[in-house]
Amino acid sequence: MALLPGNTRALGASLQADGVHFALAAPHAVAVDLCLFDDSGRTEIARHAMPSQTDGIWHGFLPGAQAGLVYGWRVHGPWAPHLGHRFNPAKLMLDPYAREVVGQYQGQNIHLGNDPADPSRPDPRDNATEALKARVVADLPAPLSGVSVDAAQRVIYELHIKGFTALHPDVPLELRGSYAGLAHPAAISHLKALGITSVCLMPVAQRADEARLLNMGLTNYWGYSSIAWSAPEQRYWSGTEGSSPRSEFKHMVDALHQADLEVILDVVYNHTAETDEFGPSLSLRGIDNATYYQLEPGNPARYINWTGCGNCVNLNQPLVLRTVMDSLRLWVQEFGVDGFRFDLAPVLARGDQATQYRFASNAPFLLAVAQDPVLRSKLMVAEPWDIGPGGYQLGQFPAGWLEWNDKFRDTQRAFWLCGQETPGALAQRLAGSSESFDPQRRAASSSVNFVTAHDGFTLSDLVSYNERHNLANGENNRDGHGHNLSYDHGAEGPTDNPAILASRLSHKRALLAATVLSLGTPMLLAGDDIGHSQRGNNNAYCQNNATTWLNWLNADRQLSAFVTQLLQARRARKALQARSWWQAEPARGQLLARWSTPQGAPLTPDEWNDGRQRALALHVSLSSPDTHGADNADCLLLFNAARQPQTFDLPAGTWLRHIDSSGGTGADRLLTAEETLPAGCLWLASTQALFNT
Repeated sequence: MALLPGNTRALGASLQADGVHFALAAPHAVAVDLCLFDDSGRTEIARHAMPSQTDGIWHGFLPGAQAGLVYGWRVHGPWAPHLGHRFNPAKLMLDPYAREVVGQYQGQNIHLGNDPADPSRPDPRDNATEALKARVVADLPAPLSGVSVDAAQRVIYELHIKGFTALHPDVPLELRGSYAGLAHPAAISHLKALGITSVCLMPVAQRADEARLLNMGLTNYWGYSSIAWSAPEQRYWSGTEGSSPRSEFKHMVDALHQADLEVILDVVYNHTAETDEFGPSLSLRGIDNATYYQLEPGNPARYINWTGCGNCVNLNQPLVLRTVMDSLRLWVQEFGVDGFRFDLAPVLARGDQATQYRFASNAPFLLAVAQDPVLRSKLMVAEPWDIGPGGYQLGQFPAGWLEWNDKFRDTQRAFWLCGQETPGALAQRLAGSSESFDPQRRAASSSVNFVTAHDGFTLSDLVSYNERHNLANGENNRDGHGHNLSYDHGAEGPTDNPAILASRLSHKRALLAATVLSLGTPMLLAGDDIGHSQRGNNNAYCQNNATTWLNWLNADRQLSAFVTQLLQARRARKALQARSWWQAEPARGQLLARWSTPQGAPLTPDEWNDGRQRALALHVSLSSPDTHGADNADCLLLFNAARQPQTFDLPAGTWLRHIDSSGGTGADRLLTAEETLPAGCLWLASTQALFNT
């Protein structure tokens, strides 16, 4: 049956009672064919010319079509890379709106749009048998209601779907490493026991691994190579009978919500897996290259590459922006996710050539999110940098957004591990980096404070290696960051030396405490709480093995207990939560911060800027609290990053110590007027009178 005229109301494949509506945005195409396949996706069974094009959208309606139909696109137009056009109807294209993907890219050069022997010519080989296709799906039942997390109490935990449960002994073997594995009570109970409020899932959209990695027997394990923005990755599906990647992902989100855990997705809309001009033609490149990608103005055969991944998606184009916004809404409306962390977020907010591609806080994408009735109430988190001109944009995203704060990471590492940075720099990071996040327009929770994340050393490796050890990645140890601000404590890697092991553990606890107790939103890396090591690999993006899978059998349970104690302390005391910016002068209901030397005196300008000073005290109180009680107690934080003990004179009052990073967990202890902190140590105490009220 021939296609009937459709409309432009919805892009992709929309299942209706009497058939399926198809629409594809390809403004520069001269013709588009809808190709239908058998259930396996390997044999083409029908081909239909799209009957209509309106405002750059090709559309048609196929009567009688049902859910389960497998399809792809052949898009006709000029092969003119010098003009930005890479149309090649010999190549089947995956729908950008695919909600379920059939097949898996294996890196074959038959997917190249150009002739491998002559890149100036199109490749005539038909790739349909091996190409990625989309499957028409019915909507899932409505998700459970999302979780409302108090921004002042939010604690983010970054994890990888597979790595978190791949080796978990209490998760059934058939569910490990899957969406269902994370939904299992054994996985959720660990998050709840720690005191986590929010899980940030590393990319879950269907990906296509780089041919370079596939040729080495590796994969893009982290998932930052998306090819279908709206389709849950099928490799994280358990294959449980009666389920699908979509239904299992939704069940996982529902299970996390039932446990009162917020779900944040790490999303990659800044580039795609099609990489640079030598990469495969899988979707956007062959659909309308000049529309979907940022091309070099002087040579449109080449891609602008602010991502370091070969290409950049062009959200200045309305149809491209629409595609991204529709994808974000789908994750919320169909699966129930609560927010997003945007990889290399400045790429999404760069202008065009007329603005010299500058980042703008009122860019079309940011304005679209701000006014969207579905998205504007969801949590938005930016990775606020890319490698383009003016790419470092920490603090420049709109009010309401959170931003990863690498200044916090680097200052904490330098101060505690390397004997660098000043008390003033440390205090600035502890106080929420107000110089970056304007307190007049941004909340105190804006800074996402972290010391480790997926990209870089784990916490255990940070205190165990001076150098990266990335040979397993196949790039001769050239990949990964070379400036890690790490410290091996006298032995590179594993050691049996008890003194070194004790010092490493003390520094791990101090860094965890500094992260949790600083002003802002703390973020922990999954595995840091159980002592996971990647054996010195600080760029394990391609290690789908025990390097990245959490080793639960060797978990450091005492370290987990310490993290639990830290989060309990933060949760129980308003002075430790991001309810308002710290103030130097009293104002009712505000947090008052007093900084001092170990002797209890205010710091002079010279002392603030003296890199030799390794100790500092901070007294935080809630000014004129309406009620008295443990939650309104004054808090005292003592920092000693020196390599020798430091004596502190405590402020007047009765203080009860709750956290001692040198000794780990233990009973609260009443403090005296003068206390000596061991080397590399952080203490937290609160006023006993209020604590006992």
